[in-house]
Amino acid sequence: MSEETERLEITPSLSIPMEELSFHFSRAGGPGGQHVNTSETRVELRFDVRRSPSLSEWQRERILERLGTYIDSDGVLHLFAASRRSQRQNRQEAIERFQKLLAQALRPRRPRLPTQPHPAARERRLTAKRRRSEIKRLRRLPPDEL
Repeated sequence: MSEETERLEITPSLSIPMEELSFHFSRAGGPGGQHVNTSETRVELRFDVRRSPSLSEWQRERILERLGTYIDSDGVLHLFAASRRSQRQNRQEAIERFQKLLAQALRPRRPRLPTQPHPAARERRLTAKRRRSEIKRLRRLPPDEL
């Protein structure tokens, strides 16, 4: 086998061996003809995040934190693909989605740059507050009628 099929490149610094991924096949649900009822084309990709030797501790924590909806209580990531009629195409789609998900989870977030309101916006806000204050002041009873 070639090096490309043995390892899955996620980022330039991380590649995962294909042996760490397991695939399970089942019948896809939904409408369809005889093909759907007899073919196991739905693919489930499983990857054990918690026990993977390919991940550093930092990467493991980041993936567990950001992809929590895909990961079960045992630390196994589950991805399903069932949009194609072919098992091979669904398997390829699951692998591509896995690569994108992990790469996105490991991408560092841009730091938020604090901004300040523009002077004109600040003035509009203060003008609106003064106007609202005046409206409420006019609703009050005059001091001599209290």
